[in-house]
Amino acid sequence: MISEITVVELGPQPVLGMRRKGSYREIPVMFSRICEFAFSKNIPITPYPAFLCHEITVEEAQKADEEGNADIEVVFPISEFVEITGDDEIKVYELPGGKMAKMFIRALMRTAPSLMKNYFPGLQKTGK
Repeated sequence: MISEITVVELGPQPVLGMRRKGSYREIPVMFSRICEFAFSKNIPITPYPAFLCHEITVEEAQKADEEGNADIEVVFPISEFVEITGDDEIKVYELPGGKMAKMFIRALMRTAPSLMKNYFPGLQKTGK
């Protein structure tokens, strides 16, 4: 199930996240790596995990995904900053606040990348 896309104003948020170039099918693996890391380090994560899409248009996203150079960022909010060691790819940082498009996906993680095809058309409907 996919919710309607809404545009929301969010404040700054500390997160445990990772960002890399690749294909959107890597998103579930990235979420899993962050979860495993957080649990192994006893870092409490809070709802809701997020995928941040840095491509602006459907065409850019499709091309980047096909070429394997999409800018993929996945994060889990955390309640406070923590010091971490042991992983060069997973970082603690603050997402800046601002206007963002929000869509909830309730599905198996492996199906989430294919559901993203609804993101850009839904965002265009919001007029933002």
